[in-house]
Parts: sequence; C-alpha cells; structure tokens
Amino acid sequence: MTDLFHESDSDVDHAESDPRSARAERRLKAKRAAQRRRTMFTFVVMVMGLAILVVAALVFVRPLFSGNESSPSGPGDYPGPGAGAATIVVNAGDSGAAIGATLVEADVVASVDAFVAAYNANASAAGIQPGTYELMQQMRAVDAVTAVLDPASRSDAGSTVPEGWRATQIYARLAENMEIDVAEVEAAADELTLPDEAEGAVEGWLFASTYRIAPEAEPAEVLQEMVDMTVTVLERNDVPREDWRDVIIKASIIEREVAREEDRPNVAEVIENRLAYCDDTGRLGMDSTLVYELGKPGNELTRTELDTETPYNTHVIPGLPPTAIASPGEAAIAAAANPPGGDFCYFVTVNLDTGETKFTGDYQEFLQFRDEYREWLDANR
Repeated sequence: MTDLFHESDSDVDHAESDPRSARAERRLKAKRAAQRRRTMFTFVVMVMGLAILVVAALVFVRPLFSGNESSPSGPGDYPGPGAGAATIVVNAGDSGAAIGATLVEADVVASVDAFVAAYNANASAAGIQPGTYELMQQMRAVDAVTAVLDPASRSDAGSTVPEGWRATQIYARLAENMEIDVAEVEAAADELTLPDEAEGAVEGWLFASTYRIAPEAEPAEVLQEMVDMTVTVLERNDVPREDWRDVIIKASIIEREVAREEDRPNVAEVIENRLAYCDDTGRLGMDSTLVYELGKPGNELTRTELDTETPYNTHVIPGLPPTAIASPGEAAIAAAANPPGGDFCYFVTVNLDTGETKFTGDYQEFLQFRDEYREWLDANR
C-alpha cells in the first residue's frame, strides 16, 4: 500500500491532542441542531396558523354560500336577493331571536341563527319598531335586517294621540287614519274592556302615544290597546289600584293646565293642597274642567258660567270632577301619583306664548300674577 491513502500516526495524534478543534466541532454541531429546531418550530406555527384560517373560513365564509342548507359550522342563509312577498308582524318587545323566528316561519330568512348574527352585526337593529312589514321571501339575513329597519317596508298606518286630547278628538283622528266613519269608532268605544276603576268612563283612559295600525285592524282593537297602555303606565309607576281613578283625573287636569314639562309636578302639588283646603274651600278652581264641560275656550267663559254649579265647574263644587277631562301622558301621571310636596296653592300662566307659569302659596302674590296675566292679555289681544 502507498501512503496516499493513509494518515500518518503523527497526524492523527496531532488532531486528537488539539482541544480547540474539538470544541469548535461541538459548537458547530450544536448550532446546526438549534437551527433545525427553529426551522421545525416555524413550520409547526405555520401549519397551526393555516389550520386556524381554514376553520375560520368554514365558520364565517361558508354560510354565505351555503344557500338554504344548514351545517354544524355555521347558520344557513339564503343567497338572496329574494322573491315573492310575505307579511310579517313585529310585536313590541320582540328580541332579535323572536323576530328571526317570525321571519323563518314566513320563509323570509333561512334560519334564526343567520338573522340573529346579522341583527347583532347591525348597530341600528335595536331600533326596529313594532308593526306590520311587507318583505320578500328567501332574502339574505343581512338584507332582511335592513328591510325591517326601512320605514318604506311598513304596511301599517300610524296614529298619534297627543297629550291633552279628549276622547272625541281621538275618535276623529282614528277615523281619519283608518278611513272609516267616526260613528264606527264611537261605537267601538262602547265595546272596550275598561278597568273597574274607570267606572265606565272612557275619557282619560286612552293613553297619549303613537300607535301602529295594521291594515286589517278594527277600531276596537286600537282603542283597547290605548286603554291597556294606560294600565301598563299606571302599573309601571307603582300607582295603587285604589288610586287609579283619582290619579287619571288629576293627571288629565295637569295636562290641560300647563304645557311645560317642569310645571307638571307643581300643578300636582297645587291640586293636592287645594283638595286639602289650602284656601279653605276644597275647590280646585280650574278653568280647564269647565272648558271641558262647555266645549269652549277658557277666554270665552262668562261670569255666569263661572258661577253656575255644574258637575265640572271646580270653581263652585269641591273635590275632583266626575271624570278625567283629557288623555294624560306618562309625565303627568307620574306627577299626579307623586306630588313633590310644598305649600303652592295658586298658579297663573302669565304668558300664553311661552307658557311661563308662576306658583305661590300666598294669595296676595297670586293676585299680582293674575294682574300680570291680564296685562299680557291686553297687550296681545
């Protein structure tokens, strides 16, 4: 053999005897092992990230293309845009899930889950109003939410009962909105189920609010909703049942005597103090009750009329009139149920344009307020 293929013993001995060379070789091996571990870790992270993306796509994207089929990975939804027509009713207090169930039953959307997801994603969805809607069938859930938010989708009419209106005004408004004769509405009022505390009187029990009228609604249904709403408001304000009648009568007077929100509690205080004989008469002395009875403006009341004893002339008779004189709103009911207390016994609206009203417990100051009103009246007659 030749020496070309063999290391000499001296070379081998030299390598084995050099500790620096051994350490360098160990460091190189360690570096390569660390690199392999980093490469493997990066690979594993990439695989996990890809898996997450795939799962997310299945959960959130697939339902958009799944047509009417539901799958465990997400709610079913129609591809839209929809066809045909369906009439649905959203009731007061309906949740997103309740509305979704109504839409599924009418085949407007494919699933409750799809509608609820679209409902929760729309910040305006909480503003969906009760009423009757005309929608297409087989719509995308997101389009159904938009459609129910659109007033143009409403098929019912609206009727607003302003605070302070009397029953005859409400009957006329309802007849106009429903395009029927007012006699039909008046006849329907005789069919109403009133609480015993109303003692058979409708006046004051038709709550002032805005009501939606479905195309097929009967006048008795709408009027009954107004009565039921009055009961709801009384209960919501914790008014004891034995006080319902008096509170409604007082609230109706408050509603007719002042227009400004801040004056209602003060009028409630005056009513309580008058009934408690703050002026030694026990009489309310309110023009509004006589205006109701005679059906004429307060500035047209004659001295004879003011002095004549009639059921609603609180200038002459003590206590409350026999019925309410208008439909009160919730603020007036709350004020009548919870008068603030104090010594106010008189009040005068001194400016009919601004509604400025002054209150006092002193009769002489009341006379000054009355003169101030007369001066305003002379200047603006």
